[in-house]
Amino acid sequence: MKFVVDAHLPRSLCGILSSHGHEAVHTLDLPAGNATSDEAINRISLDDLRVVISKDTDFFFSHTLHGRPWKLLLVKTGNMSTRELCALLERNLPAIESALESCTLVEIDRLAVKPVA
Repeated sequence: MKFVVDAHLPRSLCGILSSHGHEAVHTLDLPAGNATSDEAINRISLDDLRVVISKDTDFFFSHTLHGRPWKLLLVKTGNMSTRELCALLERNLPAIESALESCTLVEIDRLAVKPVA
């Protein structure tokens, strides 16, 4: 799978995804960096068939109302350390991969991965 990790999440998530055979880019790696607009991220997602990973509920509304981004992993953990977040993602990666195979919207919180739509 291919991913784009939004600005509010650590770049280290890309390393975890890459170590598991995925292609991942952080907004810091894009030409506009963390100033990349949501619309530009949506376009990248649609053009490259990338899953957006974000905490930003604007992506949730855009996805449910307009089908943008292509697929969304919405992180709903509240504040947690980078180390904890990376461990949570890595521990739940098989469930995330499985959910994203059949769903376009998946949520992850501290307790579970939840396929939504």
